[in-house]
Amino acid sequence: MRLNLKQLEAFVWVADMQSFRRAAERLNTTQPNISARIASLEGALNTQLMTRDAGSVRLTRKGQELLSHARRVLDATEALVVAADQKGLLSGTLRLGVTEMIVHTWLRDYLRALKDDYPNLVVELTVDLSVNLEKGLAERTLDLALQNGPFSRMSSGEITLGSYDMVWVAAPEIAPGGIATAEDLAQHPILTHARNTRLFEEVSAHFAMQRDLDVRLVPSSNLAACLHMTLDGMGIATLPRAMVAGELARGALCEIRYDWSPAPLDFYARYDAERAAHSVVACADAAVRVARHYDQKNLLYVSN
Repeated sequence: MRLNLKQLEAFVWVADMQSFRRAAERLNTTQPNISARIASLEGALNTQLMTRDAGSVRLTRKGQELLSHARRVLDATEALVVAADQKGLLSGTLRLGVTEMIVHTWLRDYLRALKDDYPNLVVELTVDLSVNLEKGLAERTLDLALQNGPFSRMSSGEITLGSYDMVWVAAPEIAPGGIATAEDLAQHPILTHARNTRLFEEVSAHFAMQRDLDVRLVPSSNLAACLHMTLDGMGIATLPRAMVAGELARGALCEIRYDWSPAPLDFYARYDAERAAHSVVACADAAVRVARHYDQKNLLYVSN
């Protein structure tokens, strides 16, 4: 019986996900197919690699020993394809997680770059809060996350994408003139990000110090909705400058001159460097190139 890459791939993913079902979902196949691949691999190697117990999967001692070898075979295969400059041979699915700020700036350019570099790579996109993307990375439901800090979990692969400053904005009809005070801002609802985000915490803490003001904070898990509400004059918001550059340029929004704003958002491409495929690392590097090109083009990049 001959070995093949699909068997090794199934072995690695079942070991990582600790589940035949989740490995099948990750590889876009069925659980019986994964079971068959593992059985064929065990038959070819004449050894038991794992045991199933009440729905859980545990590697045998021999399975633990052979797992690192299986990873190296898969890595070497991808390295061979890359060295031969045959990126079109790389296939599969990249499970990519991004925050809304990326969606509203350079995500489209990035997806085009991935399509050009890896035409047979399917991108499965998740747009969510950074805290949820971090969880997805830890659970291996995401391969790569383009997200802002701070982070509660360490990541063995982390590349700086850039730092984006925040700006106070409002529709022209409600924007205070001159240098705005906290009292000026408090005349309107303060539109901000969701409660479990760093932006909300910083804005909330800042206005909590203004004890004589009745400030109405309106959090939203959707920054696009926050932007649209601001455009419609429903409140004043603090948003990434990169996200509202077009609206500011055409006068749909006005920048508010206020002496405080939340700290800039620091963005990173994050992945599991110990287990990620070569294509994941290459896609992280591509994110750096696209982000820098976008920032330079729009004169919005702030070097760390």
